[in-house]
Amino acid sequence: MTAEKEILNTEINGLKRIARGKVRDIYEVDAERLLLVTTDRVSAFDVVMTRGIPGRGKLLTQISMFWFDYFKDIVGNHVLETDVTKMPGPIPKHADQLEGRSMLVKRAKIFPVECVVRGYVAGSGWKDYQKTGAICGITLPAGLKQASRLEKPIFTPATKAEQGEHDENISYEEAAKVIGNTTAGKLRDLSLTIYSRAREYAAKRGIILADTKFEFGEYKGQIILCDEVLTPDSSRYWDANEYKEGTSPPSFDKQIIRDWLETQVWDKSPPPPRLPDNVIGRALERYEEVVRRLTR
Repeated sequence: MTAEKEILNTEINGLKRIARGKVRDIYEVDAERLLLVTTDRVSAFDVVMTRGIPGRGKLLTQISMFWFDYFKDIVGNHVLETDVTKMPGPIPKHADQLEGRSMLVKRAKIFPVECVVRGYVAGSGWKDYQKTGAICGITLPAGLKQASRLEKPIFTPATKAEQGEHDENISYEEAAKVIGNTTAGKLRDLSLTIYSRAREYAAKRGIILADTKFEFGEYKGQIILCDEVLTPDSSRYWDANEYKEGTSPPSFDKQIIRDWLETQVWDKSPPPPRLPDNVIGRALERYEEVVRRLTR
């Protein structure tokens, strides 16, 4: 375990908190700007745990910032400032809560579709493929195994769920009905381009990027990348040395927590079991390792 102070909830006197998600607290700064704070909260099976992972919010912010910068030549993003001391109003006074885990961002209009890209047959995609020979309606070659690599990644959008609810996979055509054909095409192409480049980058560092999801928004007529990007929370990362087709490779995320929860008598509704120290510590080590290997 690290000496990091666990930050589960934030309060900023003088700023209105407009949302509290599974991980992020969002504050209204003014008509054009928001403050996004990535806490140490952790959820599993869409339920927020009573204990967090100390320092995880800083790691997630660090890797998001790395990727935002890496892809700035392809697409703009919502980040304005990450140095708390340079942020407006009462924010600097709360540096003990916010430093290293906060982003002052543009107040974009978020598209109500999760942009999911899959490059391997894993998770719900594997279950879908076993039943139908397809993933989210996209027919794939016969004979694929669990964790098989897809030479051509696929775009499988989903609806954005409220806290405590599940995202729902939808077809590309359904996504286009929600956000329009032109926008859907742009988001699909951007998502596939970013994923493919990130997959290639990660491979050189011994990391497999199996799948990921992006969130895009519109700001002053431009499509920009928002929220988090290619974090272990929004992506499935595997160690190339641990990868074996036909298995479910261990991932660099909270899989350790999910695996432990599966051993408990729990119906996957609140309240969840209390996480033990050793499970939290092992999960933190996985986050630290993938962030270090990708951003070094």
